[in-house]
Amino acid sequence: MTEIYQPNEILLIKNGEIALKGLNRRNFEDALIKNLRYRLQHAGDFRLRCAQSTIYIEPKNDYADLEEACDSVSRVFGISAFSRARVVEKDLATIQQAAADYLAERLRECATFKVEAKRADKKFPYTSPEISREVGGYILSKFPHLKVDVHNPELQIMVEIRDFGAYIHAEQLPGAGGMPVGTGGKAAILISGGIDSPVAAYMMAKRGIKLVGVHFASPPYTSERAEQKVISLLEKVGRYAGHMKLRIVPFTHIQEEIRRACPEEYFTLIMRRFMMRLAQRVARDENCGALITGESVAQVASQTIPALAVTDVLATMPVFRPVIGMDKEEIVAIARKIDTFELSIQPYEDCCTVFTPRHPCTRPKVAKVAEAESVLDIDALVEEAMAGIRVLDI
Repeated sequence: MTEIYQPNEILLIKNGEIALKGLNRRNFEDALIKNLRYRLQHAGDFRLRCAQSTIYIEPKNDYADLEEACDSVSRVFGISAFSRARVVEKDLATIQQAAADYLAERLRECATFKVEAKRADKKFPYTSPEISREVGGYILSKFPHLKVDVHNPELQIMVEIRDFGAYIHAEQLPGAGGMPVGTGGKAAILISGGIDSPVAAYMMAKRGIKLVGVHFASPPYTSERAEQKVISLLEKVGRYAGHMKLRIVPFTHIQEEIRRACPEEYFTLIMRRFMMRLAQRVARDENCGALITGESVAQVASQTIPALAVTDVLATMPVFRPVIGMDKEEIVAIARKIDTFELSIQPYEDCCTVFTPRHPCTRPKVAKVAEAESVLDIDALVEEAMAGIRVLDI
């Protein structure tokens, strides 16, 4: 019989909002474990199991990289907090020595500490206060410079007595929060090379939505570098949102036809109406239930309430705008957090800046814009663009 590898150190994962779910809670836990398996595959071989509202991530061998695993876990939605923990048998003397050894470096560097114990296994012969007192006393004997501070310690040591063993760790690390990707359905994100749309993608993925990217390219007015910028942005978002498809829609002919036949003040509005039509076609093809955009009210002329109404009148599915009420500083703060800001400000053009009107209409009427675009063969232009779509895996 092959001997099962017994790791000395594992990760303890605390569920976030999943804990509030009712009878279908197991479905959310299964989705989270599936996402964790996918995200951990580059860090080595791990065993995952769920018990007592905790997911245990256990290395299967010495080659598994816990540092890389921690980095990946910190960006998985559905986790409120996680800990890197030492595993020992449920024996008080063993726990005492392991706590002093495992956290020795931290203990030498701090002046105050506190031990808090949780006894999920009620068969263990010591109560939680007794465990805290005995482990704390042992640590004081090994590190006489320390003092106990139960209110505001520099280091808090956790001892958890569970069914599978005793777990020793310091303070928990914050997780990404939210819900596991895939549990909230699927939506298409209209992704440009700007600051806002990657943030919108991140925010909706955090609510459990699986993403499909839709990007409009207008060569030769937009370059290959601009397209690569969008791919790089989605790769950054993908560290949180996981695997996704990117559909690149050819938009040059549509924009040239708009410039040729439509009033200049309506250029951007008509362009966005075509984007709405095409994005919905892509969304239906990908079995998405909604669209996502990075629009924020009044940030630019095409994002006033009347302008948004001009595009929304064509919507046959929900349109999510998670940054709609945020100012630029708030959006930039999230962009910096998810490491998309520096990419977003690279000066590569996108199709939204092509043929920008000098004096855009800020209070458009739906009927007027529809009349202005009626000179175009809308169906033919949409079908032509759909036929030229390229699909990439991110």
